[in-house]
Amino acid sequence: MLSQKTIYERCFHAVLFEILALLLCAPVVSMVLGVSMTHAGALTLMISLVAMTWNMIFNALFERLERKRGWTRTFAVRSVHALLFEAGLILAVVPLAAWWLDISLVRAFVLDIGLVLFFLPYTMLYNWAYDVVRAGIMRKRLQA
Repeated sequence: MLSQKTIYERCFHAVLFEILALLLCAPVVSMVLGVSMTHAGALTLMISLVAMTWNMIFNALFERLERKRGWTRTFAVRSVHALLFEAGLILAVVPLAAWWLDISLVRAFVLDIGLVLFFLPYTMLYNWAYDVVRAGIMRKRLQA
């Protein structure tokens, strides 16, 4: 059974996710787009703030549905979770990237596809690893 996360844990989960993503993405975005690290870092940070907010909202809703339906976090459930999370994020990030980079929505969407190709497996792996570590910590607390 899943124990409910506190708001503090949700914040920790989201911030850690975004810090790791920022450290991985900013240099790549800078190199691929041929923009300064500052410009790429600012875009990555803006996307990160949007994603962090969406992460907390989406995960709270998804976990509520998970508990209500009695789902187990199988590969299929994790896949649906990651796909829905990324679809919602695309709706927010594409206009932001288009505005920041002064490009069309179509071009920003193509750019975002590259980000999704990174973030889809990253999201699944991060959440899986987080759940494994969290379950171990919870077991130790129950044993103590």
